Amino acid sequence: MSIAAPPASRRFFWFAVAFALLVAQVVILHAMGRVPICECGYVKLFEPGVNTSGNSQHLSDWYTPSHIIHGFLFYGLAWLLLRSQPFAARLSFAVLIEAAWEIAENSPMIIDRYRNATMALGYSGDSILNSGMDTVFMALGFLFAARVPVWVTVALAIAFELLTLFVIRDNLTLNVLMLVYPVEAIKTWQDAL
Repeated sequence: MSIAAPPASRRFFWFAVAFALLVAQVVILHAMGRVPICECGYVKLFEPGVNTSGNSQHLSDWYTPSHIIHGFLFYGLAWLLLRSQPFAARLSFAVLIEAAWEIAENSPMIIDRYRNATMALGYSGDSILNSGMDTVFMALGFLFAARVPVWVTVALAIAFELLTLFVIRDNLTLNVLMLVYPVEAIKTWQDAL
């Protein structure tokens, strides 16, 4: 007969797993040769330029809302698949997905795909800082989705998508579309910014 771990110990364990996954993401990105911070030598809270050398290099940028939306989506997926699991286990699941994406996104194959199929012509991958913060923002989106009514999460996701569409002519929806099935008319429209 086994004795179940106290709830606080189980929660701590799963939060430790989520943190360990983030650390593993950073270590793997370092092993891949990603730069720790922007090669400019400093760290900014927000990089407003989209097709600049600072994009995807600092703490946040115009793609940060997409990572928050990842958190919304991963919360829904974890709720569907792991409803009986503790909240922190579901968060660890979300961090695992985001960390895997961040590693894949910074692989030469995906970087080349971004350069060839999307508006990110000069994209050279994320700094380790930016990639780690993308995962942190995903986790914040996950936590937000867990605390508010579904309609609020959906409304905020739509607002983020419309805001970034208006400001930078890109968003999570277009980013996924252009990676999977590039549309030349959309790329032309985005390049006109």
